[in-house]
This record gives sequence, structure tokens and C-alpha cells, in this order.
Amino acid sequence: MAKEISKSGLSVFEQIKNTDENGNEFWMARQLSKTLDYTDFRNFTGVIEKAAEACKKSGQQVADHLVEANEVVAVGSGATHTYASFKLSRYMCYLIVQNADPSKEVVAQGQTYFAVQTRIQEIQQMDAYNQLSTEDEKRIFLRNEMSKHNTYLAAAAKNAGVQDGLDYAIFQNHGYMGLYGGLDAKGIHKNKNLKKSQNILDHMGSTELAANLFRATQTEEKLRNENIKGKQKANQTHLEVGRKVRQTIKEIGGTMPENLPVADSIKSVQKKLDSKEPKKISPKKK
Repeated sequence: MAKEISKSGLSVFEQIKNTDENGNEFWMARQLSKTLDYTDFRNFTGVIEKAAEACKKSGQQVADHLVEANEVVAVGSGATHTYASFKLSRYMCYLIVQNADPSKEVVAQGQTYFAVQTRIQEIQQMDAYNQLSTEDEKRIFLRNEMSKHNTYLAAAAKNAGVQDGLDYAIFQNHGYMGLYGGLDAKGIHKNKNLKKSQNILDHMGSTELAANLFRATQTEEKLRNENIKGKQKANQTHLEVGRKVRQTIKEIGGTMPENLPVADSIKSVQKKLDSKEPKKISPKKK
């Protein structure tokens, strides 16, 4: 029988959430594994490893989302035992449920819970974006958002049937072609005089990054909400969303993304901002 996802109006994932002394929320790995119907934690550690790899590929620091910790577990008759475990951020939980056994109903429910809650958190974070004053700060913020959402998009595409690296490259090209008036990744590189080794996203200004972020988030939502299946349908969905974003830009009188100027590498911008931060003064040795 499938595990009930809600009790007393609260999601079971909400019930097992913890909060530290600084107000940061987290989940314990062993408790989450039980909730996701994994009877053997050793099997669940494989899922955690896949999620950690996805986190790394998204440009995030794994240590910010996955921390070794001890966890007290009930072993029966009121007794408890302390085991090695992990503290997980909401983002890491999201990646875990994306890599967990899809045949488990509670896993599918967990995917919905963490996807929705992560999106709410992201909307709240946009307040921080609105307070940024410089183009460099906005670029870095949006580039980080793109890294995160490309992970979500890749998971949604995989669920739709986009399986290997070549499939995903083709899928991504359809999104670019819709947004860039027929230009694929290679065409964008040529149009903007970028080298093959240069990442397109790393040389976008904030306006272009925002358009691509909208493309990625809307495609992910459409793939999931409409339960789209099959590589061809996924590709077509990405193409259509890209075209709609392009049409929106046109309707508001904006500049088409292929005509926006190439920006300096985001890495050099980050180094420049880091150099401006005041250095911490080390205490004098006695």
C-alpha cells in the first residue's frame, strides 16, 4: 500500500522537516529514506551519490547542500540508536527524489512537493535580485539560477524520455532555436563570435540570461504538468516554449537575444567582485 503523503493537512515531507538555530530548514537522510519507502539505507546512499553528482554538475557546491551528521533512529521498544547520516537541504532533497525509484508512488509525490516548494523559495529569492544594483551582480545571480534550473530541466527531460548526452544536446538546441529565431548552439556561437570552448551562458548579459531562465523554467513546468512523453514531443515542447518567449520579447519591443551584445566571461566578473569585497582582518597573535 502506498504511503500516505498527507496527514492532518501537512505533507509528510513537511512533517519530517527540521530547522536549525539559524532558521535554516533541513531533512535527515535516514528519515527521508524511510519516507520514500527505502528499507535498506545502503540502497538509498546510491541515490544520494547520484543527487550529489547532479548538484555538482549544476554548478552548486555539494557541501552547501549535503553535510555529514549523526542521526538518532528508533530501533523498537522505545530504544534508539545513533547512526551516521546526512543533513540535506531542500535542493538536495529535490535532486534525491529526481534520482529515486520512480516506481514508488511516494517518490512521485515527493517530486511534486519539492519541485513546488523549491519554486516558492526561488520566487522569494527574486526579492534579493530586485535589490541588486549593478549589472555584474544581476548577471551572477541569474547565471546561478540558470545552473540550478538547467538541472531541473534535465530531470524533467529525462522523465520525458531524453536519456543520453546526445539526446539532451538535441533537446537543448530545440529550445535555443525557438528563442533565437532558428539558431542552435553552434549558430549562436558563430553569430556572437564565441569560441567553441566558451559557454554561451557565461557570456550573456542579465537581459539575455533572464530570457533563457524563463525558457528553462516554463519548459520544465510544461513537461511535468502535461506529463509529456517521448523525445520528439519533448523537443517540440522546448521549441514551442522558446518561440513563445521570443514572441513575448517582440511584443514588448525588446531586443532579440541573438542581437544582444556579448558580455565578458562570468568568471572574470566574479573575480572582479570578489576582489572588491573587504578582506577579513585576522586577530593579532598574542
